Amino acid sequence: MSQYLTKKQASDFLSNKMGLPTSDKTLSKLITCGGSPIYQKFGSRVVYKKEDLINWANSKLSKPRRNSSCEVCNEKQQ
Repeated sequence: MSQYLTKKQASDFLSNKMGLPTSDKTLSKLITCGGSPIYQKFGSRVVYKKEDLINWANSKLSKPRRNSSCEVCNEKQQ
């Protein structure tokens, strides 16, 4: 059974457990503007499942890199 997290708990999970700093205000903005992790409503509250937060965070990460200035170089080195 999944545990549901509030926006604040979700931002703490992303920031502290995954090491990907994310504020609850950023999550609110993404709900409005687009690009949010999958969420559900419980009454008027937004709630998230941990697996949806993990999937969302992983989808935002770039491929591993060895060089910050050359995309082609990074692709050749992988």
